[in-house]
Amino acid sequence: MSTPIAEPGDPADPELAGRLARVREEIRDASARAGRADDLPALIVVTKFHPATLVRDLIALGERRFGESRHPESREKAAAVAGLLADSPAPEWHFVGQIQTNKARQIAAYASCLHAIDRPELVNALASISRPSPLDVFVQVNLTDDAGRGGVDDAGLEPLVEQVLATPTLRLRGLMAVAPLGDDPDHAFETVRRRSERIRSIAPEATALSMGMSGDFRSAISQGATHLRIGAAITGKRPRRP
Repeated sequence: MSTPIAEPGDPADPELAGRLARVREEIRDASARAGRADDLPALIVVTKFHPATLVRDLIALGERRFGESRHPESREKAAAVAGLLADSPAPEWHFVGQIQTNKARQIAAYASCLHAIDRPELVNALASISRPSPLDVFVQVNLTDDAGRGGVDDAGLEPLVEQVLATPTLRLRGLMAVAPLGDDPDHAFETVRRRSERIRSIAPEATALSMGMSGDFRSAISQGATHLRIGAAITGKRPRRP
C-alpha cells in the first residue's frame, strides 16, 4: 500500500502529468532500443527556479528525485516539502550545478548527492562534513576547452578521482557531464563513457554516469547513462530567473 501524501489532490498544473508520462515513456523506449529494458536510468527532475508547489505536485505523481543548482533556494525548497510524505523516505535532493567552495558544507547538509565535483579545493571543503554516512558525489568532466564551463579536464581526472576516493566523507558514484551546445551528443557521451571505463582501474565501483538532459537524454541512454537530469521537458517553461 502506498504512503498517503499529506496534501492529497490532483497536481495544480493539469499538463504536468502528461509531460511526465511522455518523458517516462520515452525513457522506457530509448532504454529498450539500447538493450536496457530492465535497466532503466534514474530520473532526476530538475526543478530549479520553480516553486516548492511544483515539487509537491511531482511527489503526488510519484517522483522522489529532484535536481537543484542554486543555494539557498534549494535548501528552502527541501525544507518546504520535508514533511510531505508520512512514512516514506524523504525526497532525494541532487545538487546538479556548480558549487562555490564556501557554500559546499551548507549544501552537503541537505543534499543527497552532489553532481559537480570538479576541483581539489571543493573536495577539501567537503572532507570535514558531518553525516551519518558518506555523501554521494559525481566527478564532473569538462568536454570543452573552456575552463569556465565547469568540470575537470582530461589530464586532471585521475588525480581528482583519487582524491575523492581518499576522502572518507565522500562516496564516488561515477562521472557527470553536460554535452556541449552544438556538438554531437552521441560523441560527447561516448567520451564520458570511455573516461568512465578508464577510471575503473582505480575506482571499480564508480560505475554511474550522470548525463543527459531534456534535449539529449535519448543519446545519453544509448551510451550508458544511469542518471538523467531532465527539467523543461517535464516542468515546462522555466520561470524568470529571480
